[in-house]
Amino acid sequence: MQLKIENLHKSFQEKEVLKGIDFTFEEGKIYGLLGRNGSGKTTFFNCLNHDIPFEEGTFTLVDQKENRPLELEDIGYVLSTPNVPEFLTAREFLKFFLDIHQDKIKEEKSIDEYFEFMHIEKEDRDKLLKDYSYGMKNKMQMLVNMIADPNVLLLDEPLTSLDVVVAEEMKQVLKSMKKNHILIFSTHIMELALSLCDEIVLLHQGTLKEIDRSHMSDQELRDKILEALTE
Repeated sequence: MQLKIENLHKSFQEKEVLKGIDFTFEEGKIYGLLGRNGSGKTTFFNCLNHDIPFEEGTFTLVDQKENRPLELEDIGYVLSTPNVPEFLTAREFLKFFLDIHQDKIKEEKSIDEYFEFMHIEKEDRDKLLKDYSYGMKNKMQMLVNMIADPNVLLLDEPLTSLDVVVAEEMKQVLKSMKKNHILIFSTHIMELALSLCDEIVLLHQGTLKEIDRSHMSDQELRDKILEALTE
């Protein structure tokens, strides 16, 4: 499976942020999306998710059976700030999510099996989400996206504010998900991208550019990324 992006343009008034992006993402990989502040990483995600209008561009899913337009049902979006219904307990939220997506879930597990997978302790499962820490809310956000099993998962700075234990748990979840999925991981932390991601893609001056990391030491790769982002 591939996600083909063709001729994506997005402007805000007189400022053109995305300047005719053409790029192909492939399943089975985690793509690290790097760029300077204000480069348009979140704008790029919001265009893919059709959260904002854009002037031009097409998104196509390509597999062995067909080529078709990317649809909202194909996309999962993990926001940098977790968005969960804080008036529900974690168990109530998960049950509600499972109920409304029942016909789309391939291998449904019990609620407690999902909690176990995400390392959510028994004493936390019936707490209101408003009493969850930032990291715990992020776990719940990741869990429902994992259950929804989207073809394309967009991750906008999801690990930045997590403690080292939770961040490592989330990295393992992402690695387990990449088979048969396209994962695009936006971050401003180069070390995180280098340790987690299979491919490095730079968003710079409105376009996407992949950095070939083969036959390079980590230091050579860092130098090449920094050089490309300061051109």
